[in-house]
Formats: sequence, structure tokens, C-alpha cells
Amino acid sequence: MPATTPRESHTTTDLDATATLAARYAVPIEDALLMAINLHGISSPHNRHRARVLIRLKTAPAVPWQVIVPLNASTSPFVLDEDTLLLAGIPVATVTRVDADEAVGGYFRNEGRAVTLNPNARSRCVGCAFCPNTLEAAADPRLSEQRAVHELLDAMAHQHPAGTLTGLEEVTVSTGCFEREQAAVDHLGNLRTVLTEAGITARIGFLTSVLRTQAAFDTLARTSGPFVLRMTAECFTRRDLLLKASKAELTRKQMPRVLRRAARAGHDTSFTYIVGLDDLPAMEDGIRDLAPHITEFPNLQVYQAHNRIMAGLRAPGATDLAFYLKARTVLEDILGPTGLRPKAWECYRPLWHFTFGPERLVAA
Repeated sequence: MPATTPRESHTTTDLDATATLAARYAVPIEDALLMAINLHGISSPHNRHRARVLIRLKTAPAVPWQVIVPLNASTSPFVLDEDTLLLAGIPVATVTRVDADEAVGGYFRNEGRAVTLNPNARSRCVGCAFCPNTLEAAADPRLSEQRAVHELLDAMAHQHPAGTLTGLEEVTVSTGCFEREQAAVDHLGNLRTVLTEAGITARIGFLTSVLRTQAAFDTLARTSGPFVLRMTAECFTRRDLLLKASKAELTRKQMPRVLRRAARAGHDTSFTYIVGLDDLPAMEDGIRDLAPHITEFPNLQVYQAHNRIMAGLRAPGATDLAFYLKARTVLEDILGPTGLRPKAWECYRPLWHFTFGPERLVAA
């Protein structure tokens, strides 16, 4: 069905309004609440632009969810009072942990089965208008030598409950600082060498827009596999305005071709996209073009505005929860037939938590 921007204008002002919207779009109230928290952020005494917050909803306390949100969102309907999260004065969740979301060299995900590395100083990456990286504290060095990557992995092995990283299933490289394709290819080859020397056979994932040519993917097949390309699409319109030059150079028409080239070389494929930057028709058209060329569920995020400038970048209607619930319905229609489903650990700002359409993703 064609996507249209919702005519209704619903802000998440109270629990009843959120429940009404959830029922209208046939999603659990828990999913609607978590999406709304990601959309609006939290008003709290903490003066933090961005923090990792562990939340247990009152209606499903057995399942913890980590969200990364601004804690200084003074206009948010969500208010943190000690360890209780209130929506218009009504307790909706318990907050069990708050950590600064610093840009660090690496951190674990998926209960220690995956690790994300920031080997090229992610915090120094600037240029995309919507990105909060420049708001974060920086503790992520630029690791240009194999020895430095070795040292990072050794340090993380000591932090792992098993004392080793040999059981890792995926190592994701998350950085926007590789401006040239060859630099990225060289780094990934070096990373595979270091992983092999450490006895780690995990798949390497790379969030990037600079890998584009068949030659690059063929080289990666020889030097870095198993490998998954997580192409950073982010948006389909206003790319020159919203993205730094190295990302904007990847055009909407080129995106399916890049995914096909990666698949032709034998790699897994996916992409990242921020819901709320495009209007819904543009989102639908773009996702439909990419969906046939992926082997992993894409990372589809609720757009967060960390200041007034970022808020002004939203598409019309994207200030309201209804926009994202409608987007979720459209995306399920496109991605449902692929058989791919979202994994909670892969995205901290997802549109899905407990369910995908009628399917349950986690037990309540």
C-alpha cells in the first residue's frame, strides 16, 4: 500500500494517548512506549546529551531494554524521578542503570557474543548534520597499526566473562572516519589478520558508505571474510544537506548496485537507515529498492534530535509517535516477505521490540 504522512498529529502526552495509538496500529503498548522514549528522550536531573539507560517496563519487567537517549530533554513527556520513569506523572518503567555514552575503543553486545570496535576515532568523525558524535566524550583512539588493534582486543578479552574472545560471532567496525575505499579495505584486511592470530573466526561487519566497487568487495572476499556489509544509507532525500560529503557521494540509485556487488563477491549485506529524515513515501520507495538485495535485517532507527538544530531536520510529521508507528507498518509490509527479522542487540533505537507484525520476537 502507498505510504502517506499521517494526517493525525499525536504527541505522546500521556499513557492513554500512547495506548490509543498502539491499538490503532496494532502494536503492543510496550513497543509504543519504547519507541516514544527513543523519540522524545528523557527529562532528568542528569545533564547529559546522550546516555545509555537500562529500562524495565512496568508491564513487562522481566525483559530489560537498553536505550541510548538524551537525558536533558526538558520538553519530553518522560521524566526520570530517581529510578522511576514517569509519563505525565504515571510510572511506566524502572531505570536500573545509567551510563555515559562515551565514544570508546570497543564494547560488547549480544551478551558478549559480539563486539563493536571504533578503531578509527569515531568521535572525531564530523559532518552529518543529524549525528550526535560531537556531543560525546571521546576515549576512542585512532588505531592505525596491527599492534594497537592487538592491544585493544587483549584488553577487551580481560573484560569478557570468559576471559577470551575466541567465542565471538561478529566483530563490527563502527566508524565514519575512513574517507577512502582503499584505506577501509586495507584496515579490514589487517583486522582479519589480527583476529586470526588471536584465534577469532568471527564474521567482520562494517558500517560504511565508502565501499562501493566490485574490486574492493572481491579483495575483501580474499582478505577479510566472512564479511557483512552494513551500508550506511541513512536517508534517501536531502543527502547533500544532511550527510557529509563522503556519504552524500553515494547516491540513492547507486545503493542497490553496491549491495549487489557485495553479494556477488559472496558477502552478507544489510544497511542502516534513520526513520524520520525522509517523508514516508520517500522512505517506502527507497527501502523497496534495497530490500531485494539484503541478507540481514537492516538497522532501522527512530530519529533522535539532541538539540533544536537537529529537531529542525525532521521530515514533516516526524515529531509525532504516529509517524513512526505508520512507518513500522509500511516497513513490515516491505520486509516481512524477506523472512528477515530484527535482532534486539543490533539496534538501540529500533521500531520493533516485542513484536514484528503478529510475530512475537521476545517473551513478555
